[in-house]
Amino acid sequence: MRRFILAVFVSAACAGSALAADIRVVPPGNRNAEQPAIPGASKQRTRETKSTFDAKYEKIRDLLSRDKQLIAKIKKTSGQYGIDPIHMIGALVGEHTYNVDAYDTLQTYYVKAASYAGHSFRFAYDGEAIDDFVARPQFADCNKFSDSYRLWSCRENVWEDDFRGKKVDGRKYPDNRFSAVFFQPFYAGQTFGLGQINPLTALMLTDMVHETSGYPKLDEKDAGSVYKAIMDPDISLSYMAAIIRRSIDDYKEIAGVDISKNPGLTATLFNVGNSTGRARALARRNAGGGNAWPEENYYGWLVNDKLDELKSLL
Repeated sequence: MRRFILAVFVSAACAGSALAADIRVVPPGNRNAEQPAIPGASKQRTRETKSTFDAKYEKIRDLLSRDKQLIAKIKKTSGQYGIDPIHMIGALVGEHTYNVDAYDTLQTYYVKAASYAGHSFRFAYDGEAIDDFVARPQFADCNKFSDSYRLWSCRENVWEDDFRGKKVDGRKYPDNRFSAVFFQPFYAGQTFGLGQINPLTALMLTDMVHETSGYPKLDEKDAGSVYKAIMDPDISLSYMAAIIRRSIDDYKEIAGVDISKNPGLTATLFNVGNSTGRARALARRNAGGGNAWPEENYYGWLVNDKLDELKSLL
């Protein structure tokens, strides 16, 4: 029996080594010599605030540089999720350079989060609450999933296939993302808080955050709790780390590519989302023996370009 157990152990170890050998580690730096084009919407937002990308970059960099408490929280949270803290730094820098302007202090984020406390609102579209919407028969197959990531990913896919831009049961649905239609009750396109996290993304990752950080699981019927999670800096950092952890795991497990040494790529995925679908697309692209690497977008390109400076913040 002992000899058998040893043989099984050796066999399993060899299999694990073979699997590890199949994982390709993405080289450091950018694959693009020049920064990819910055979307017009990002340029417009920056013009409206009478700022520049350089000024916004410097503002978030300076906030991170002087707020040692925030850096300590980033290091602690990243350790809980098994990621290098530079990935969280990169995501914060990208969001506050291209999407929103950083507040001057971390305390302002806490104050802003508190201002939403007690507000009564729900996730809905045209009077139909999200929990009623996902109870429709089109979503029945998603109910086989018990984990939040696969459950809400399935529901998002059903929205794309069966509802987006279509007329269903006499109602015309917008040709827009699931998150924009149902999960942004204040105004579409808006994300919130230090990590600029979308409410739908938070619902997807609530199981991971609950298991890793101990925060209560989120419920789509309690929109207030979701907004608290994405606006409170402490909880928001855990969701940021979960997003990055998920993207690293997706690319390793689905596409056989290790992106954990390239913060520009994790920042890109933090920006564009859908790491599962993008990893599958890369896997299909390389299925015939190809060796294509994932590429950074404009947002991730900046992170890799400024990497030495960003690492000094830690």
